[in-house]
Amino acid sequence: MYKLLAATNIVGMETLFDELKDLVHIDVVPARREEIMSCISEYDGYICPLEVRTDREILEQGKKLKAVFTVTTGLDHIDLDIAREKGIAVYGMKNDREFLDNVTATAELALGLLLALERRLPWAFDAVKQGIWDREAYKGHQLNGKTMGIWGYGRLGTIMRQYAQALRMRVIAYDTCPSDSPDVEWVSQEELLSQSDVISLHIHLNESTHNLLNRDVFHQMKPGMIVINTSRGGIINEPDLIHAMDSGIVRGFAGDVIAGEWGNVGDNLLVQYAKKHENLLLTPHIGGACYEAQLQALGNVLVKVRDFFQNACQPDATEALVRSLMNGTIN
Repeated sequence: MYKLLAATNIVGMETLFDELKDLVHIDVVPARREEIMSCISEYDGYICPLEVRTDREILEQGKKLKAVFTVTTGLDHIDLDIAREKGIAVYGMKNDREFLDNVTATAELALGLLLALERRLPWAFDAVKQGIWDREAYKGHQLNGKTMGIWGYGRLGTIMRQYAQALRMRVIAYDTCPSDSPDVEWVSQEELLSQSDVISLHIHLNESTHNLLNRDVFHQMKPGMIVINTSRGGIINEPDLIHAMDSGIVRGFAGDVIAGEWGNVGDNLLVQYAKKHENLLLTPHIGGACYEAQLQALGNVLVKVRDFFQNACQPDATEALVRSLMNGTIN
């Protein structure tokens, strides 16, 4: 029987693993490097967490590894070059569009970050906890009538467009591979930068998008821009972002990601900036960290686990369970 190591929290999701008990023996450990390193050499497969980078050290320690699975669309937490070198297959969710259309958690967070930033909610709440009840000190901005620019009009960009339109915002979009969708106003990159009051980033990180938002791009922006990033931290050149915020080009930034989030977060430039400024809001990569989304994602990845170890792609009980999750018939 194959052995699978899952470095994930499965509280409330144990029944999903039961579906594979006749094919794969599954052990669960906390998402901590020392725990993973101490036992990964015994396993054929590995469900990796976002919190611990699956780097050379882990992949070389996993001497029997045949496949790595992740419940994410991005893969920058996995050293793909080393995996390729060692012949380890890597499975994510980037191309599972039909399934992912039902997972809205990250887009919901992007909207929440925008509202929290524009209405200054974290700072107002901090003041109330200190006994300060000052309405005028936390005056914000409404979104009705503003222009939302969506950079990357895929699944999450499409959902974000629906949310923005519900707030009576004008929505424009730019994508390197634009669709023929009539639901959004398509513009060039230059038009997106010059016309948007808010830009929401929904872009995959790769060589061409690394440091995509740099000083040159910031200088093309409409002054007083709000930028929301729930994609990957490496898309933004962080020193250039800070310069744009200091100069007033970017009035506010909210992100769920930072560059190098697997290192010492306290040393990150944006984290340091946020300690002294009230126009930058950060959360610790919680976009997909919802009970419902994680249940759906784990079920989807377990289909890939079964398919890989059976070396066949046939509908089975686990796939039926995932379809039930997608349709909302299982709580």
